[in-house]
Amino acid sequence: MGSLSSRLYPEPLRSVAASTFSGAYVTLGTPFVHSIRIMKLTNNANVDVTVSWDGINDHEYLPAGSFLLLDVATNKEASVTFEIAQNTQLSVKGSAGTGSVYLSAYYGA
Repeated sequence: MGSLSSRLYPEPLRSVAASTFSGAYVTLGTPFVHSIRIMKLTNNANVDVTVSWDGINDHEYLPAGSFLLLDVATNKEASVTFEIAQNTQLSVKGSAGTGSVYLSAYYGA
């Protein structure tokens, strides 16, 4: 996707139920099909979760009922593409609970 894209499109919503948490990382849906410009993680579960970009290391903490919005394309230079790489796959871990964790992602075309 070029840096001068004029349209924004969604990838399919990804989710994982908190009832499946066991304290180990589980993948949050499938890898991104496109390079992502805007990403939102929503923790709609009743438990806190930790997010990993590699399935091994802790990278972000999301308290129950919170969200993280990453809009990586907002302040980029017009001649430089700044996006979350295609094929990136996030993982989450926490204690078993109720609710789900959701991942919304948008790309430019």
